[in-house]
Amino acid sequence: MNLKDYIDILKRRGWIILAAAVLTAIAAYGLSGLQKPLYRATVNMNVEPARPDWGLSNTLKDLMRLYAANITTDKMASRVISHEQLDMSPDTFRSKIHVSPDAATYTIRIDAEDSDPKVAMQLAQATAEEFELERSERNKDLDKRDRIYVTIRDNVRYASKIRPKPKVNMVAGGVLGLIIGSLIVFFMEWAETDILRSPEETEKALGVPILGAVPPHGTTRI
Repeated sequence: MNLKDYIDILKRRGWIILAAAVLTAIAAYGLSGLQKPLYRATVNMNVEPARPDWGLSNTLKDLMRLYAANITTDKMASRVISHEQLDMSPDTFRSKIHVSPDAATYTIRIDAEDSDPKVAMQLAQATAEEFELERSERNKDLDKRDRIYVTIRDNVRYASKIRPKPKVNMVAGGVLGLIIGSLIVFFMEWAETDILRSPEETEKALGVPILGAVPPHGTTRI
C-alpha cells in the first residue's frame, strides 16, 4: 500500500478512529468521578554513619533494608497509633505506609496514603518521628564511633493527590481509543482485501487493461 491508499482509508473510515477516541476519553473522564480520592504525603530520612568508614558504610547499605522492614512492623504501627491516638488497627496502618530505602543516597523514603490529606501527612510525619526516636534510643547503647544516625531531612509540608486525575485519565483513554479504532479499521480493511474498488485496482489484480465498465444502476448515457 502506498500513501494514497492510506489517505483513502482515512477518508473512508477515519471517523471510526475518531469516534473510538472520543468515546473512550469520555468514559475515562466519567470513571474518574467514581474513584475515591487518595492523597500521598512523603518524608525523606537521612541515614548517616558516625564516621566516614568504608566498612561501616557498606554495612549500612545492608542495614537500610532492615530499617525499612522495621518501620512497617506491627510494633512500630502500634506505637504510632498510640502516640497519635489514631482510630485504626495496625494492619490498616501498615497498608497505608510504604517504605523505600535507597542505598545509593543513604536515604529512606516514607510514603503515607489516605483519602484525607491531613491524615496522610500525619501518618508520614509521625512514622518518621517515631523511627528517628527509636534509632536515637538504640544509639545510646553503642560506642559513638559505631553509631548510625537517622534523621528527618524535611518535615512533611503537603499531601499530593494521586487519584483521581480526570485530565490524565481522559488523555490516556483517548490514546487507547485511537489504538482500538485503528485496530478496528485494520481488521475491516483486512476483511475486504479481496474487494476491488476502482479500475486501477482491477487492472493491477488482473494484469490486463480495462477497456470498458458497466455504468452504475440508474445511470443513463446519451
